Amino acid sequence: MTSATKRRFGLTAKEYQKMAKAKEPARPVLRNCFRAFVAGGTICVIGQMITTLFVHYAGMSKEQAGVPTVVLLILLSVVLTSLGVYDKIAQWAGAGTAVPVTGFANSMSSAAIEHRSEGIVLGVATRMFKLAGAVVVFGTVSAFLVAFVHWIIGTGGQS
Repeated sequence: MTSATKRRFGLTAKEYQKMAKAKEPARPVLRNCFRAFVAGGTICVIGQMITTLFVHYAGMSKEQAGVPTVVLLILLSVVLTSLGVYDKIAQWAGAGTAVPVTGFANSMSSAAIEHRSEGIVLGVATRMFKLAGAVVVFGTVSAFLVAFVHWIIGTGGQS
């Protein structure tokens, strides 16, 4: 671009970026961190309370209580998503609601709710598993690599 053309438009790309950066509102980083900490901590405390209830009132061990705790957290996340409550909490808390189990359940259920009008197979299932597919592949590859490293370390590489 010639200098005459740049003058005609008024701003160069660098000048525009500088001006845009100056107009951008400051992000309240400490407030966002605090909210994420409170929300994520609250989800974890709820999970611990559920585990404790299973241990004390259902006679389960801590290991046995893990699976039903995760199932209840997923169920709670899906119900709150379908009622529109989880999204409001997520807007307030930001990354704090991305605690793996509840955040993933929210993502899956919101995709299903959003695309239900397209049908069960082409709408709900397809949209849900576009997200889940990447997670499943990453989880499978990660599990393989961790198991391989564990096997190498555990056997010392000997057959």
